[in-house]
Amino acid sequence: MAHPKRRQSKTRTLKRRTHDKAVAPTLAKCPNCGAYYVYHTVCPTCGYYRGKVAIVKEAAE
Repeated sequence: MAHPKRRQSKTRTLKRRTHDKAVAPTLAKCPNCGAYYVYHTVCPTCGYYRGKVAIVKEAAE
């Protein structure tokens, strides 16, 4: 198993970690109801996915 002979510098560690950041999920606007939802998921408001009903939502009374 590999074992480091020298301590890794702070600069080298930070260079490696430049891509380890949180990114906001891409949002899309639902063509059916106009609410925003995360791409490639069912719309939480109306239950549509790619123009078809995926989840039957109950009407709020």
